Amino acid sequence: MSTTEPAILTRRSFSGAALGLTATGILGAIVGTARADQTSSPKPTALPLAASETVDAGDLKVAYSAVGPQDGSPVILLHGWPYDINSFAEVAPILAARGHRVIVPFLRGYGGTTFLSKETKRNGQQSALAVDAIKLMDALKIDRATIAGFDWGARTADIVAALWPERCKALVSVSGYLIGSQAAGKVPLPPSAELQWWYQYYFATERGREGYAKYTNDFAKLIWKLASPQWQFDDATFDQTATAFTNPDHVEIVAHNYRWRLGLTSGEKRFDEYEAKLATGPELSVPTITMEGDANGAPHPDPKAYAGKFIGKYEHRLISGGIGHNLPQEAPAAFAQAVIDVDAWS
Repeated sequence: MSTTEPAILTRRSFSGAALGLTATGILGAIVGTARADQTSSPKPTALPLAASETVDAGDLKVAYSAVGPQDGSPVILLHGWPYDINSFAEVAPILAARGHRVIVPFLRGYGGTTFLSKETKRNGQQSALAVDAIKLMDALKIDRATIAGFDWGARTADIVAALWPERCKALVSVSGYLIGSQAAGKVPLPPSAELQWWYQYYFATERGREGYAKYTNDFAKLIWKLASPQWQFDDATFDQTATAFTNPDHVEIVAHNYRWRLGLTSGEKRFDEYEAKLATGPELSVPTITMEGDANGAPHPDPKAYAGKFIGKYEHRLISGGIGHNLPQEAPAAFAQAVIDVDAWS
């Protein structure tokens, strides 16, 4: 395993990657990189990603954005909670301009992604989301892709790399190794760490589920502020994403995700084999870049704690300038550069 010192991406180090971009792409790259250096004023809202494509894939009809050449090297970008595909609104055009076929799907319970059957369990367990990613690749006839994400999306990308390494060309994971298990979720943490997970315990109660259903947008905006305390997003940026939370299954998926982690609810037996393997904490052999913002206010592990899990070519990058949890939206140029770099490794 090769490791490097944490890297701080600057405007100068990105300039070479910007070659060949359209004028819009270059502007997005420059503005996105500038945010990593200066976060004192809100940035204008980026043009939204249009999830104009749908495909039946496994349990779902997946709504997704597709940009870039059809024959380009595939990249799949996975968002987290409470975010949506617009976390990659500036990342996707940068990658497309470099010749990548970029697929950005709404996760189950978000945006236009819907279940094909009303009988299917509204399941938010970790392996279910990873199976969704594999089924999407199958439906789009993508054999291998570089997979990148943050929050739920990073965990999903990690799991794909663990269970189906032949499908994962390379990996970019914000906050690193996020694979867990119900057994691990039952282990008490020190009080300061438990405090960071307050919302997990809120969702464990029926009051919490009902409260999230009633105050979804207020709740999500609070999480944005806590997780990215120095990100000066404007109302238009938040509202652009909040439309994704009107999905009829959103509340159920979110509540189930956090209840499942604590072992308070069951998953589905068809995923038991996957969960058993994930519970062993498998090492990941695919080429990987992990990333962290220097102002991430959400619960996240120390990079030193997970570096040994990545046994292929590996690098960790710390992005400075007050960058929080939603790294691809707060520092799009840095995130895009990591995808470009790791894709070139394999």
